[in-house]
Amino acid sequence: MTDILFYHLQNQPLERVLPVLLEKSVERGWKVAVEAASPERVEALDALLWTYADESFLPHGTDREADAALQPVLLTAGPDRANGATVRFLVDGAALPADIAAYERIVLMFDGNDPDALDQARASWKAAKSAGHACTYWQQDENGRWGKRA
Repeated sequence: MTDILFYHLQNQPLERVLPVLLEKSVERGWKVAVEAASPERVEALDALLWTYADESFLPHGTDREADAALQPVLLTAGPDRANGATVRFLVDGAALPADIAAYERIVLMFDGNDPDALDQARASWKAAKSAGHACTYWQQDENGRWGKRA
């Protein structure tokens, strides 16, 4: 079964957390797809990943590029995984994919300060658990460190 990790963003925004998690994924040699809610958000994340830190380079591209299949991190607004991703990050309310079993790991990131995002994450948790997937819940402490809560 696919491991599904729920990341409850509480003290830091997605823009600070996502690049760090993507760097760790690339270091492990994982192919990653990041699904956002809209093409505009994909463009914003693309710009972020080029500029989030002066000393870092995170190889990535969008699903609109000709070399999408070669990207270790592929940004998309849909179910695309042209790079053969085995890890999928879901941000901005992107729903669990229909092909969950095609992934080793899914990371669903949600804003803990948004009641609608909380409700959607709870519904996704219930659906994933009832389908037999291994789910873990991670929450930030006041220092921004992640702790496993369930």
